Amino acid sequence: MTPIYIYLENGLYLSAKSFGANGTVTGEIVFNTSMSGYQEIISDPSYAGQFITFTMPEIGNVGVNAQDMESSSAFTKGILVRSYQERYSNFRAEESLSDFLKKHGVMGISDIDTRYLTKTLRKEGAMMMIASTEVSDKDELAKLLKQSKRIEEINYIKEVSTKEAYIHQNGVYDSTNFVYQNSPETKKRIMALDFGVKKNILNELTQVGLEVNVMPSTTGAEEIIGAYDKKEIDGVFLSNGPGDPLVLDEEVETIKKLIEHKIPMFGICLGHQLLSIAHGFDTYKLKFGHHGGNHPVKSEQSGLVEITAQNHNYNVPKEITSIAKVTHKNLFDNTIEGLKYNDEPIFSVQHHPESSPGPHESRYIFKQFLDSMN
Repeated sequence: MTPIYIYLENGLYLSAKSFGANGTVTGEIVFNTSMSGYQEIISDPSYAGQFITFTMPEIGNVGVNAQDMESSSAFTKGILVRSYQERYSNFRAEESLSDFLKKHGVMGISDIDTRYLTKTLRKEGAMMMIASTEVSDKDELAKLLKQSKRIEEINYIKEVSTKEAYIHQNGVYDSTNFVYQNSPETKKRIMALDFGVKKNILNELTQVGLEVNVMPSTTGAEEIIGAYDKKEIDGVFLSNGPGDPLVLDEEVETIKKLIEHKIPMFGICLGHQLLSIAHGFDTYKLKFGHHGGNHPVKSEQSGLVEITAQNHNYNVPKEITSIAKVTHKNLFDNTIEGLKYNDEPIFSVQHHPESSPGPHESRYIFKQFLDSMN
């Protein structure tokens, strides 16, 4: 393996081994506590601009296959793992994780103490880092990192959003026959604004009976409102996506107009945050974010605790309860996980009810979106 050198903005300098793409790359480092599903995590567009530290020590042992992709590519800057397994063993595997990372230009960093890195991030918070197979000098790496843009300064939506509209066809995955189910009978039609949408979110929306028209993030309010007024659509879905929501001024302006027009809307993750900003309540950054497949969330409606998948660094403020009812709450830190806006056909969740990877206890939320348009 090629040597690779890492420098974090807190001054930490490390050397490791590379099993992915070569080069010199900067990004924000976070950690993910999921025990499985590394391919789904790596191909989640919400990780654009970030390095992912996996707390699961063994990565690569089931290889990679086309069916488990959450998008058409991998947008993360790189992954950091304790131990990489080049020799994979799974009947569905089509290639090694190393080959996959190199093909998509993603760094792979192994033989590093991920437990120590995770403790550092938990104590000091998510931070910028640089990794290089070309530069080994600590001072030079520090200089390059200082000169690079921070994740808060970059609009990654332009990179991950679809460029052309399309209708999503698949339902959820049939793990018995190893195929995606066909679209069921359509009950309602929606537009899904793609800020970096995961494929399995679209699958779940389709599965409950929605015709899902996936639209570029640049789609204007006039086009959406026109389709709604002509009864060509019944609602709008606002997807997950990467980066700081406060830099997405154009997207927020579009959502404001949709709110004023009383169009039914449902948002997940970034979509949840954008709805908050559009209502006048700016988001704030968590210390190290929520990234994993085991976060307990209490439903304020049923009183039940759901184990959820999460991937976000930003959160909506408690002040938003002046205009919305909290439907879900995170039991790790009591942050808001779900909202139903007062006197508006709009609701949203911060966690990922499609849970890919993760448990499926929250998938009922997709049916709630369908029911809200009846």
